[in-house]
Amino acid sequence: MEGFTEYFSELETSKEYNGYFCSVGEAVTIVILGSFCGLRNVSQIHQWASHPRVSEFLCEEFGIENVPCYYWLLCLLKIIEPKSLNSCFVRWVESILPEEGVKNLTVSLDGKTIRSTEKMDRYESALHIVSAQIAQLGITFGQHAVDGKSNEIPAARELLKLLRIKGCMVVADAMHCQKGTAKMIVEEGADYLLSVKDNQPTLKENIADYVADETLRSAMDSSETLEQNSGRIERRRAFSTGEIDWLEGREEWPELACIGAVNTQFTTKKGTSNEWHYYISSRSLTAEELLHHARAEWSVETMHWLLDVHFAEDFCRVEDENVQRNLNILRKVVINCIKLFKQNTENKRPISKIMLDCMLDQNAILPLLGQN
Repeated sequence: MEGFTEYFSELETSKEYNGYFCSVGEAVTIVILGSFCGLRNVSQIHQWASHPRVSEFLCEEFGIENVPCYYWLLCLLKIIEPKSLNSCFVRWVESILPEEGVKNLTVSLDGKTIRSTEKMDRYESALHIVSAQIAQLGITFGQHAVDGKSNEIPAARELLKLLRIKGCMVVADAMHCQKGTAKMIVEEGADYLLSVKDNQPTLKENIADYVADETLRSAMDSSETLEQNSGRIERRRAFSTGEIDWLEGREEWPELACIGAVNTQFTTKKGTSNEWHYYISSRSLTAEELLHHARAEWSVETMHWLLDVHFAEDFCRVEDENVQRNLNILRKVVINCIKLFKQNTENKRPISKIMLDCMLDQNAILPLLGQN
């Protein structure tokens, strides 16, 4: 994490900027540090940074000699190009990955609509951000913003072009079960595990009929897990096979190697639910591996939940789209740092308490950045 702020020191802006007494990089640093304290908007972050004790901390530890006024801090966030900030974000994440990058790791794709933008006049449609999450590390790899959920498929492909995904397993929900997306993933040297639902009706029906046949299912590789938590029992049974010569249209899916199914049963006091989920993959998976990767798909949903819980992102009423997109990226920087800190130190404190520590004592931020 050494040199953390250097990755965000050179950013492209939409307007010519002469620097004055606060650089764009310094503005980004202030927002990141304030977000470590759980502050939810630019106004709160500016008030925090303007406190004499915090101002002294910013000067001593980060060389920020002057904190801009609220209006100028907001102006600086407006002129930062989100694509440039995202590129800096991706380079920073790549610097903290293991030496082999994301090889043998699982990258989960999914989109999130920022609900507060749905009814705001300055947005043609709600701002929708597709993110890639490295499941095993619990950190965001990159993101791509679009107007409206209907554009999520091309957004996901644009995001995959930006990332170095060679050797990883890309998992995504049924929306991304598209031949074009599968082709792109394979061409980038990665594998895919895609959920199959009604948008691919023939494929889903063929897999479901195969799995429903008890004789055929008994010949598939199988694995089962059982979890109990607060009176809820969750049973997952997975089935996979590479015997797919019978599968209609299999040649249309690049490097298709196996099909799979996961049966999920939830038992509570109200009763038992039973669901089947179907998958295709370019990697020959055992049933145990299928369970592992399929569950990793939910890691990106966890990140979305954290954005709403700790930063109230769905209630962030910022009218400028650049600011909204930039804040989303910077909040993910903070979540990534805290996640890595918890993993590296085996710290069991909840994220909310770690943020409160930072609010009460700004020096508590330094260990989260890998500094003493």
